Amino acid sequence: MPRRRDLGVVVTLIVGASAAGLATAEALRRKGYTGRLTILGAEPHLPYDRPPLSKQVLSGAWEPAKAQLRPAEALAALDAEFVLGDPAVHLDVAERAVHTASGRVLEAENVVLATGLRPRTLPGQRTLRTLDDALALRSDLPQCKRAVVVGDGVLGAEIAATARQMGVPVTLAGPQQAPMELQLGPVVAGLLAELHTSQGVDLRLGAAVTGVEDDGVLLETGDVLPADLVVVAFGSAPATEWLSNSGLVLGNGVVCDSRCRAADGIWAVGDVARWHHETLGRLVRLENRTNATEQAVAVAANILGADQPYTPVPYFWTDQFDAKIHVHGFAGPEASVVEGSLAERRFVVRYHRGGEVVGVLGWNMPKQARQHRQAITPRCPATAAASTPGAA
Repeated sequence: MPRRRDLGVVVTLIVGASAAGLATAEALRRKGYTGRLTILGAEPHLPYDRPPLSKQVLSGAWEPAKAQLRPAEALAALDAEFVLGDPAVHLDVAERAVHTASGRVLEAENVVLATGLRPRTLPGQRTLRTLDDALALRSDLPQCKRAVVVGDGVLGAEIAATARQMGVPVTLAGPQQAPMELQLGPVVAGLLAELHTSQGVDLRLGAAVTGVEDDGVLLETGDVLPADLVVVAFGSAPATEWLSNSGLVLGNGVVCDSRCRAADGIWAVGDVARWHHETLGRLVRLENRTNATEQAVAVAANILGADQPYTPVPYFWTDQFDAKIHVHGFAGPEASVVEGSLAERRFVVRYHRGGEVVGVLGWNMPKQARQHRQAITPRCPATAAASTPGAA
């Protein structure tokens, strides 16, 4: 380790007041870390949970305070300094110093990068990434005559479902044949399409969106979808622009070793981290809430000397209308029902590729899906070739 200036006490700086950033701080404290902790956040808010933004917060079922990850007493007990509303703009890797937009320079023995994602968008259109985005949409959706959600992945499908439950006429547009087909496979995605249609969502799928005009959303077919409010949800990119001249290896995220280490004393966690998964034998980046917490625990342990690889089985969930869908592993080309019934909309599916079980999905059967998770083949060429939201 290079010789460091004397900072008085060991300092860990977490860049990103996110679920992953907060979970890293909490894991460090649980594991006995007594040094100074600083959590730097670009937004002015204390750490909050993002999954409820497209559901409970957007619908109005939750007020913003309920989405906060921890009450004030728990944050105070963490004994961490929160520096909020001041985005990081540069990282000096050799000095382990982070420069902020306001001119601060924060130095640390360990720097944890937890800056998450930035949404891809179309000029002038709305996105849903932050708490402020969700509150603005919640205010505007009820007044619109027709909303169009551009993006047929998890976020787009959730926004469309929530808007429809608010009584808003909504169209869901995207290039896939059914919502979330990449994540769920054609059979289950087809059932999700039926659910959305039955609830009044107008599905205009199978054609890419090429732009937005004054009178609506333009498809590659030449059709125009009328809209007075457009929400873009066709993916995100790791928030790494501020690291472009840092010397770190960047490529669909911050590239790390199997310990989630990007450089000596520099770590990455959550949506922004692309690390070597020793079980799959390749670089992986996962965009889901569960990974943010699990990877944070692994990074905290490695900061404290555990020296252990992080090798999770990917997992995500989504709630849309009355469907609670849980996915472990990866969707494969072959799907077989092992519990329940497709017709009853309560089932567990195993995904197969090349004769191997590569994933498990539960539709309104979360406990049973967890039990079948054990059948997933830990390592096989088929699993390594599969994809997951956010994977390279």
